[in-house]
Amino acid sequence: MGVTRALVPGRDQYFQEIDRLTNSHSLRGAESLCKLLQYLAKHALDHPGEPLKEYQIATEVYGRRADFDPQSDSTIRVQAGRLRQKLAEYYAGEGAADTIVVKLPKGSYHVLFEERTADSHVQAVPRLEGRDQSLHEDAVGYSWRVAVIGLSAALAISLLALGDLLWTRRMQSSAVAATATPASASLRTFWAPFISGPEDPRAIYSNAGFVGRPETGMRYYDAKHDPKGIVRDQYTGVGEVLAVHELDLLFDSLGRQLRVKRGSLFSLDDAKNTDLIFVGSPSENLSLLDIPGTQEFVFERVPSGPRQGDLSIVIKRPHPGETDRFLATPSDSPMIEDYGIVSLVPGLEPSRYVMILAGTTTFGTQGAVEFVCRPDSVDHLLKLIPGGNSGQIKPFEALVRVKIARGVPLETELVAVRAR
Repeated sequence: MGVTRALVPGRDQYFQEIDRLTNSHSLRGAESLCKLLQYLAKHALDHPGEPLKEYQIATEVYGRRADFDPQSDSTIRVQAGRLRQKLAEYYAGEGAADTIVVKLPKGSYHVLFEERTADSHVQAVPRLEGRDQSLHEDAVGYSWRVAVIGLSAALAISLLALGDLLWTRRMQSSAVAATATPASASLRTFWAPFISGPEDPRAIYSNAGFVGRPETGMRYYDAKHDPKGIVRDQYTGVGEVLAVHELDLLFDSLGRQLRVKRGSLFSLDDAKNTDLIFVGSPSENLSLLDIPGTQEFVFERVPSGPRQGDLSIVIKRPHPGETDRFLATPSDSPMIEDYGIVSLVPGLEPSRYVMILAGTTTFGTQGAVEFVCRPDSVDHLLKLIPGGNSGQIKPFEALVRVKIARGVPLETELVAVRAR
């Protein structure tokens, strides 16, 4: 009696898996990564064994010019690295039961398709006619990997469950809209200092120190009265969370990876070696106190009167007719307005830059970030800041007003701009 052999997945099944990936939660909205994945998969199936070069990907997938130089532009390497992370995230979570696994080995742009057997072990799919022997994976090496994948999947699923509580339906829909098209020319001009350096920029988000517990009540840590050993610095505002997410989507469309770090872990080495984006006001993002900050628009507490102690933004040298102090809606009323700062300042090293995106509340911070992620508002700002028209922006400071409804920034408008 003959032995019945399992049916090897074919081309259609491979492309179905690619479609499943591009429509997954992990890759939904990341159009540039989806384009890369589709291109690499088609090339692997149409031209088995034929290597791909960065130049070919840059010009055919991302429309780079003929003078593209992979040695000086790391866009493709960065995008490939992000794609590997997204693939790992998908198969550790929502794709844990998929029968086909798509892989992009490090140091290569050649996509591999692997088949999971019924007992959840992964084995290399027998190569297609003419496929390079490098597609073959030794099954012996998978025994320890399966255990790691299993444990990773359990952890990832729990993290995804927690994430679902944080990422609201509004954020998910706005994420798709935010990356529906490649970054505009105005966004590339505005963010040029942060996408042209050798290192990916780092976002430093605020996470002020608290005492107490969520179940029994929390308040800001007071260094004069509270023991330092009980400080909890693992919390941040909802505006900062959504702001970092918005920036991550933006840099994805710009072909760079955004590295994220909480303020309490910030060190001066970060300021010396990396371009930085600070998300959150100095009242909570205390790291801002260690580097050169804004000079024209500064955060100050109201010294007296009904709003004494409230955080405000002060114009140090107001022009005729300008208000010199700006405050968010009082805390005892529904929040309808806040103010934020958008500022590009020199870093500690001459070749480094610092972007400060901060509001007097978490909603102002979110509004300031959304302002610099939208082509229309950035296009308007470029007309007013030094170097904006020439395509080489120089340090500046800007003040924005954020209109809010039900805890959501709906509209952001420019109030004042200063050159440094």
